[in-house]
Amino acid sequence: MTQFGDFQTLCSQVPSYTWCNLFYRQLQTNDPTVLVGSSKDAASAPVGVNPECGIPKVNTNGSLGNIANIIVCGLSFFVIGALIYFTGRRKAAVGRVELRIFFVLYLLTLPFQLITSGSLLTQGSTALVVLTAIHAGLVATLFWTLLANAIVATQIVEDGTLSSIVPFSILSIAFFAATTYISLDVGLSITHVLGTSNPPQSINSIPLFVLTSIWPAVAALFYFGIMLYIVLGILNEIRPVWYYVIAAILFVLSQLDYFLLSKVICRGSSMKVDGSFIATILETACVVTLYFAWRGITEEDWDNELYYPS
Repeated sequence: MTQFGDFQTLCSQVPSYTWCNLFYRQLQTNDPTVLVGSSKDAASAPVGVNPECGIPKVNTNGSLGNIANIIVCGLSFFVIGALIYFTGRRKAAVGRVELRIFFVLYLLTLPFQLITSGSLLTQGSTALVVLTAIHAGLVATLFWTLLANAIVATQIVEDGTLSSIVPFSILSIAFFAATTYISLDVGLSITHVLGTSNPPQSINSIPLFVLTSIWPAVAALFYFGIMLYIVLGILNEIRPVWYYVIAAILFVLSQLDYFLLSKVICRGSSMKVDGSFIATILETACVVTLYFAWRGITEEDWDNELYYPS
């Protein structure tokens, strides 16, 4: 029976599910007999643990790896780079520094996503485990910075100052360090408290599940709730709301594609591509939309007394 924190279903049903790299190494170390089918041979194994459909490692029977997502991640890198540049030019805008940090973190997740879900490295290798752990740390931190941007937008503390940047940075480091350590513990079985599943075939880690699945969803929900309150309740504007609504829809669609359609696409393409590239497109589109939403509520023609109450 599936329990809270189980990754078994995700690792077998969702192609290119990145965090499964950690459990593959764990099983390879503690109970390799669990690895069967396409996962049996680490040299050609796709991302996942006994996946029903997965893209074989690059150069296996002519495989190009997860080529579609590799290309999309590469293109998205330049798109987000442009957002960072344009955000930096709006020097008087509220939350400019904090938003740039969010964009930089999303930018950093792209090359890690490219490597950890691209079927480029051998499953079970230490390099893949370490890169996946860092990727997990970046993702958890990314969603903290998303929520922090909403908090800064309320002007509880003045944006861009030490009162904003110091707690923002401390909590970012804490999220990154905690998630990266837990991920390394899962993959390398450093301890039996946070790391090894019991029994091994259960593929279970509650802390990893919370930080990589529950926390992003909660942070995104609170972010959109706070921003809608600011736009409707404080600025009393309708136009920027649509940007946030569109961004929320794009985010939800990206997750639905990744978790529900990825296997369908994988089978339909004879294991050449899966739905991860569509999810990346939608996620990047969501981030771009958030930029336009922020730009919309920080335009010079807003009434400053509404946004900076005396």
